[in-house]
Amino acid sequence: MSTDIQNAMGPHVHDPRTGEILESDIIWYHNVMNLLRNWYFVQTAAINPEARSPKFKDEIMGRLIQFVAAHEVGHTLGLPHNMGSSVAYPVDSLRSVNFTARMGTAPSIMDYARFNYVAQPQDGKVGLMPNIGPYDDWSILFGYKLIDGVKDPQEERTTINSWIKEKANDPIYRFGRQRGMPTDPTAQTEDLGDNSMRASELGIENLKKIVPNLIQWTGEDTKDYAELNELYNNVVGQYRRYLGHVSANVGGVYEYYKTYDQGEPIYRHVEKAKQKDAINFLNKQLFDTPNWMIDARILHRIEETGMAERIRSIQDQTLAQLFFTERMKRMVENHALNGANAYSLTEMMDDLVSNIYREVGKGGETSLYRRNLQRTFIEVLQRLLDNPDNAVEHTDVKALARGTLKDLRTRFRAAKSTDKLTRYHYDDMASRIDKILDDK
Repeated sequence: MSTDIQNAMGPHVHDPRTGEILESDIIWYHNVMNLLRNWYFVQTAAINPEARSPKFKDEIMGRLIQFVAAHEVGHTLGLPHNMGSSVAYPVDSLRSVNFTARMGTAPSIMDYARFNYVAQPQDGKVGLMPNIGPYDDWSILFGYKLIDGVKDPQEERTTINSWIKEKANDPIYRFGRQRGMPTDPTAQTEDLGDNSMRASELGIENLKKIVPNLIQWTGEDTKDYAELNELYNNVVGQYRRYLGHVSANVGGVYEYYKTYDQGEPIYRHVEKAKQKDAINFLNKQLFDTPNWMIDARILHRIEETGMAERIRSIQDQTLAQLFFTERMKRMVENHALNGANAYSLTEMMDDLVSNIYREVGKGGETSLYRRNLQRTFIEVLQRLLDNPDNAVEHTDVKALARGTLKDLRTRFRAAKSTDKLTRYHYDDMASRIDKILDDK
């Protein structure tokens, strides 16, 4: 059974002789409308008055359901997810009224390109919805058009391959496979546009506009704050998606399918400058405390405690993604293959450390959120030293982690501060590193 996020599509019944689809079903889960409400709210409410309510008009919900139905009908016709579609559209084009009216948010309804989170309030009546696009039309032609006069399957294959080559350099007709932890940052779920950093920055700007209005936009007389709680957590979840889209650029490898007769490589490492941009984005948007999330008016209505751990958890998750074993192996190999043209693991470590520990030794106070982050980064380095993967054991990863811990211990031991808790924090960090290194 093939399962989408929002519903499940039952298995096709095929003719085993030809592969022809004889029958297929679409099964809708009970919570599809609620899921659509949440997506449409967090992705468009900053620019879209129709989304600023816990309940949508029937016309709006009907259009959202139409989008999902079109996607699922694509599956019944044999179309897989195409996560490499949305990257075909430049980020700036998604802010154009004329472009989005003609082209939607992606060239394919089979991508997980939801709603236009890139567009800003000053952009006007920009299109917000995905539509059946040119890739979908072409895919149906590719899969179903009768080829007259062919004598055998090989002759048919030659004709089909000529169609592929005709569209080979047009990103609108590109296919990108779906993967759990994406290696190719241009084939991701839930993303829009040709630059993850720029698109995510604009998405976060919109989240910053939504949060101060959440109480008003979710409020209903005689009701409690359940809707506020749900939609605030959806804002946080959307923010996590943006961070994931950006993280995929680090150690990323593009995958563009080619046939032998095209004479071109399939795989190419993400450019060094783009990987460095991704780390700069994470330093700015996450490791510098995201204060826009910390709204006491909301928090005092939905929870007793949890904000500090929420931010620390997001930072920990992102660091774990950055130091994911397979990502580090790709970065090590890229550096071996391409030398100074590669963004190395050492450069990433230096770029992270220089921001995460920038207060150390400057004499002032380190905030709770930054102390938590600094502790968490030490734990990440400890996990690298504890990593039992044989592939990590035979690289410089553990040497880099150990050397970074030693450098940090020296900084903490020498650091002074006028704030008592910050001084205690420095001492604690040095002691924790002592224990980690003594145990190794």
